[in-house]
Amino acid sequence: MRLPRDVSGAALVAALSGFGYVLTRQKGSHVRLSTDAHGQHHITIPLHDPLRVGTLNAILKDVAEHAGLTRDEVAETLFG
Repeated sequence: MRLPRDVSGAALVAALSGFGYVLTRQKGSHVRLSTDAHGQHHITIPLHDPLRVGTLNAILKDVAEHAGLTRDEVAETLFG
């Protein structure tokens, strides 16, 4: 699946709540999300608008690896 080009960091933070991620802390324009589903996992997301495609791809790969899914499955779930 081709990644959308207009995803903001805030929108991604909201979308990842469906995967069990919650906001743990924020420092400046970056937030840290954590989950205990499938073991503990943390990711940092910049609150940029829009996110760069490479940054979005890396975040989705990290979430997918932790959840035991492919990047495309995560992208389809989030942006379907």
